[in-house]
Amino acid sequence: MQFSLISETFEKMEATTKRLELTQHLVDLFKATPSDVISKVVYLIQGKLRPDFEGVELGIAEKLAIKAISKSSGTPVRKITEAFVEDGDLGHAASKILEQKTQTTFLMQQITAERVYETLMKIARLEGTRSQDMKMKYIASLLNDATPQEGKFILKLIMGTLRLGIADNTVMDALAIAYTGSRDNREKLEAAYNVSSDLGRVAEEIAKNNLAGLENFQITLFSPIRPMLAERVKSEAEAMEKLGKEFAAEYKLDGERVQIHLSEKKVVLFSRRLENITSYYPDIVENVSKALKTTEMILEAEAVAINENTGEFLPFQELMHRRRKYDIAKTVEQYPISVNLFDVMYLNGKDLLNAPYDERRRRLEETTTENDFVKIIPKTIVRTENEIEDFLENAINSGCEGLMLKALDAPYRAGARGNNWLKLKREYRNELGDSLDLVVIGAFFGKGRRTGRYGTLLLATYNQENDTFESICKVGTGFTDENLDQFYQILQERVTLKKNPRIESGMEPDVWFEPEIVIEVVASEITLSPVHTAAKDAIRKGSGLALRFPKFTGKIRNEKSPEDASTDQEVIALYKNQKKVTQGISES
Repeated sequence: MQFSLISETFEKMEATTKRLELTQHLVDLFKATPSDVISKVVYLIQGKLRPDFEGVELGIAEKLAIKAISKSSGTPVRKITEAFVEDGDLGHAASKILEQKTQTTFLMQQITAERVYETLMKIARLEGTRSQDMKMKYIASLLNDATPQEGKFILKLIMGTLRLGIADNTVMDALAIAYTGSRDNREKLEAAYNVSSDLGRVAEEIAKNNLAGLENFQITLFSPIRPMLAERVKSEAEAMEKLGKEFAAEYKLDGERVQIHLSEKKVVLFSRRLENITSYYPDIVENVSKALKTTEMILEAEAVAINENTGEFLPFQELMHRRRKYDIAKTVEQYPISVNLFDVMYLNGKDLLNAPYDERRRRLEETTTENDFVKIIPKTIVRTENEIEDFLENAINSGCEGLMLKALDAPYRAGARGNNWLKLKREYRNELGDSLDLVVIGAFFGKGRRTGRYGTLLLATYNQENDTFESICKVGTGFTDENLDQFYQILQERVTLKKNPRIESGMEPDVWFEPEIVIEVVASEITLSPVHTAAKDAIRKGSGLALRFPKFTGKIRNEKSPEDASTDQEVIALYKNQKKVTQGISES
């Protein structure tokens, strides 16, 4: 398959922000893609080479890519660097340089998608003293035969700057249309994706075997399951209304959600975002099986930082010190944790996803012997608001955030968010009564001591139905100088030349970002807004919802993907549940 088909599709997708057009461009590409290449094409569309849990990364620095462009084009590094600084996008800058090269080049071989993919895989696997030089040569070899357009997107793939404005949902829509003729079959693709976390494999199966191929997808050890998510409620009464007269309440801990896969000889850990995080928690690998009566399981747990002297839970930010590549042994000693189990999804070869919650909980308790390191999260059955309130008080006194409330007869719905799981957090000292996890979509440059940094961030909620991010507020309070420096470094890598098509905002910031970073915010209340687009028209025609006096709590939610952020439906519920619903208009 010619890579030009992919690069031409990417060019068309970059030129539109319309969801239907983006989907149709993918449908056309998939129809032109051989079934034995489709998985590679889907990975490239996702901006990766393999599913996240395999941890395959290119690790290419800008300087090395610039040297490769220089080697291929004969253009001095200085001129390429100047063009990059002026343009802001290395792929686009390189395409202009390669245009000049093609005026004097007569012998160019067409590049295939297979060659691009395999070359990138070779680059990712290179290690050792000469690896950087070899990486440069591999990149240059592709650019030697690439058209300017192909070179542009090869470099975007290499640098991780492919910005097509789509998410996995759009890819699944396009696959369903291309191979089954109907978008309605997207749910069947999503079910396969939820238990495999490998969209390339899903694409290959449906391309070769149509819908029948999706029946091959089952839970497999060491292949992560997309986690089930919870809606939030503000009150005990709201929880009773949604879950009925009897349900389970569990402590909600402020830790990192960990999916634990173990067999007799192996333990692998995955994050909420499906990344392999085994190296960060050697103590879990060493100790978790000691508390289990069987050796083939997939468990869910919260890893929580603890005070070793008192046993009390510590804030989530303490746990982030574990995210280091070096000095792991020292970090484990400095930041001890406990592992708190709350679900089992696979046990001795049996898939438990369709088993009701109360059966999964019983299986978990039967197979676990608690010790100082491994615990089962406390649970009780509640039937009244008073019982919920009492258990919530116990949870808070134990250093927890609040409660998880779960329907007793509900299956584990991988990758889904719904009312079978609800989260009830402690009251903050404000009218809003809860924190929100919001996506950073833009920024305004700072003044005074914030000059040269981002002074205010533009934040958004996630709209599940439309797969978009809708602006809800600007936040400029709660930041320390260290925070401001940290955000500038993190966000500089995510600056985009134009607004991502998935962003809906009536406010124009100084800088747009890829919607990737999630932060926690509290506010005094939620008000109607003519500017912000969160839940637009849901309360009043022409108005969205906005946060009043928002404040950053200090938490960057690295463990959450942007699709895990607070939704517009959650914001609507919070708005309606305010003690005094403000009908005023806010532009904050």
